[in-house]
Amino acid sequence: MNNIRLLDCTLRDGAYIVNAEFGTSVIKGMIKKLQDANIEIIECGWLKNKEHQQGTTFYHIPSDLEQYLLNKCAHSLYVAMIDWDRYDLDYLPKYDGKSIDAIRVVFPYGKHREAIEIGKAIKEKGYQVFFQAANTLAYTDEDLKDLAESVNELKPNGLSIVDTFGAMYEEDLKRIVTILDHYVDKEIALGFHSHNNQQLSFALTVQFIELLREKERTVIVDSSLCGMGRGAGNATTELVSNYLNKKWFGKYDLDYIMDAIDMYVEPFHSKYTWGYSIPYFIAGMYCCHVNNIAYLQNNHRINSKDMRSVIESLSADDRKKYDYDLLERKYIENQDRVVDDAEALKQLQEELGSRTVLLIAPGKAAIKEQEMIKTYIKEHNPVVIAVNAFIKGYQYDYFFVMNSVRYAFSKDAYSEEFEKTKRIVLSNIKTEQDEGELIINFNHVIKRGWPHFDNAVINCLRLMDILHVSKVAIAGFDGFKQQYMESYADPTIPPINSDNEWGTLNEEIRDMYLDFRKVTEKTMDIQFITDSIFDK
Repeated sequence: MNNIRLLDCTLRDGAYIVNAEFGTSVIKGMIKKLQDANIEIIECGWLKNKEHQQGTTFYHIPSDLEQYLLNKCAHSLYVAMIDWDRYDLDYLPKYDGKSIDAIRVVFPYGKHREAIEIGKAIKEKGYQVFFQAANTLAYTDEDLKDLAESVNELKPNGLSIVDTFGAMYEEDLKRIVTILDHYVDKEIALGFHSHNNQQLSFALTVQFIELLREKERTVIVDSSLCGMGRGAGNATTELVSNYLNKKWFGKYDLDYIMDAIDMYVEPFHSKYTWGYSIPYFIAGMYCCHVNNIAYLQNNHRINSKDMRSVIESLSADDRKKYDYDLLERKYIENQDRVVDDAEALKQLQEELGSRTVLLIAPGKAAIKEQEMIKTYIKEHNPVVIAVNAFIKGYQYDYFFVMNSVRYAFSKDAYSEEFEKTKRIVLSNIKTEQDEGELIINFNHVIKRGWPHFDNAVINCLRLMDILHVSKVAIAGFDGFKQQYMESYADPTIPPINSDNEWGTLNEEIRDMYLDFRKVTEKTMDIQFITDSIFDK
């Protein structure tokens, strides 16, 4: 018995990646390839209240989809999704069979009764109805029984378990499936929509199939081409279809699926990022909405350890929603570790205040122009400070560091230099100093107002200003190249997060530098001894 149906949600879940702007030819071609591959259910996008824009998978009314259906096939079911409270059903005409056949209604925990009322109205208009119970992991056993009994009253075509945060483990899915299979009417299909935050999406999909394959009900599993979907993405259509072909009488044509990937998905893969990553693993670990992760990534060059600390500091309820003001406060609390740095500042002022200071940043010029830099050191006898990284070949007086990953990397990879060099460490990294360290308050040297305000050279310059250093030379402050490997003297240095927007980051740094110079033009003489795009 083959009771398993595969639902491809690339055009719907992938809309999060490309803002639904797939393009007309891609939408047409992808639907055609999925049809030809014998995919039973094709999710074509969303129904929205706003007018349809050509080439997008946000439709206003079902007829908007007709132009993309080259040859509607009887063996495939065409569906669209609505958010339970974000689509006005007055726009929805009676079913005419020309475009979508079914509507999936997604609803949050605690809103299943309201969603069922919406489903009732959709069913009355002639469409098949499927429900998506977002964050099913939040449901207790009693909640699941109540959900099942409520759904049975309407008898929709299907109800899907949704691992919204990619947080489920094997025992979680087994608990949910066991209860729903017992209480949900056998004529109602049970489905599973996974997210790959913990690299378990495919494994859990296989487990779901195994749990229900011999039951007297239809089983639906969601997947997308290359796992295309928000955050960590989904189970992949190519893996699931191949598994079903080999194990459970599937008749999916992998050639058409591979064509769809090569022709329509790979071009997006070269421009956009989705799939498993450490930040989205953190989201799965804490049942956290992916928008919180995206905010921290887009607005702060936060490392994984600090990201975990920020998310962990949120309450369980706050993790499941996204309050950006709260998240910003938590980030600032995480970074603003206050220490008494009066003695450290006094010591540094005594040692640096009357000297010329040379900042050696980790740009490629620090290696290419090393002989010239060493000549400058010999002639001017400056205090030499390594900024956020050690570059081989120099004798340093201090190591200035404001990034915990760079701190740990330098300690391990450059252990000899690290141990023998006095270290100026900002309090966002640590508050208790080890031997040879001076801890400086993070807030003393930063100035907010830019997305990436934590540039190490700029903030080291601010520290020099606090110490009343009047003459500073800078080397290796080249500016970022489009190819990350070309930016650093040591290509093994852990990268920063810029979303590959290196040009934008350069503009930010230039603006921060000019802002600093407005304040210090008369009190600090700055000389670039290697070429820099910021020396303009």
